[in-house]
Amino acid sequence: MPVRILIADDHAIIREGLKMVLESMSDMVVVGEAGDGRDALDKAETLRPDVIIMDIGMPELNGIEATRMICERLPSVKILILSMHHTNEHIFRAMQAGAWAYILKESAGSCVVNAIRAVMKGHQYFGDGVEVPSKTRHTSPRAILQSPVDSLSPREVEVLQLVVEGKTSAGIAEILSLSPKSVETYRSRLMLKLGVTNIPSLVKFALLHGITPTEPRCTE
Repeated sequence: MPVRILIADDHAIIREGLKMVLESMSDMVVVGEAGDGRDALDKAETLRPDVIIMDIGMPELNGIEATRMICERLPSVKILILSMHHTNEHIFRAMQAGAWAYILKESAGSCVVNAIRAVMKGHQYFGDGVEVPSKTRHTSPRAILQSPVDSLSPREVEVLQLVVEGKTSAGIAEILSLSPKSVETYRSRLMLKLGVTNIPSLVKFALLHGITPTEPRCTE
C-alpha cells in the first residue's frame, strides 16, 4: 500500500510542486491538500492520512498548533514540518507538538521523500541546516519551558493568532465556537501572561515566535 499523504501549505504553488514530486514516487500518493491550519485539521480527521506535510507558517492556525491538535486526535499520523525558520525555538516547539521531521523549505526537494520514508519506519528526520534539538517529545516525556509561548494554553495561542491577524472578538468567537466575552477573557489573560498592554506588542510577539506567518492587519 502506498503512503497516503496530506499536504498543508497556504501557497498553492508549493502544494503543486510537492504533489508532483511525491506522486512521481511509486510508493506514495497525495490524498488531499489544505490551505491553512484549520483546513489541515479538518482534512486530517476526514482523510486519515499516514503522513502530513505541514507548513509551519499558516493563517488562522499555525502549523505548530495544528500539529499539536492533530497528534492529540490522531496519534498514528506522522507530521513533517516544512519551514523557513531554523531557530532552536521553532524546531523545539514543532517537535514538542508531535512532529516527526523538520525540513527547511530552501532544501526541501528530495529531503521530503527521504523524510517520509524515515518517519514511516519510526525515525525522526532533520533536514540540512536544521540543528537537532537536545530534547523532543519523542525522546523526553517532560516538556521544558523554552519560550514565553509555553506559558500560554493552547486556546490562548489560538486566540492570540486570530487577534493579531485582525479578527474581531465576534469573528474569533464564531471560529472557535466561544462567546465574545470568553474571547475577551482569553485575550486579557494572555496579554497579562506576556506582559504586554496593546495589540502592536502582541503583533511583534506573534511574529517573533512564529505564531503568525506574515505582518498582520489589526482591526481592533
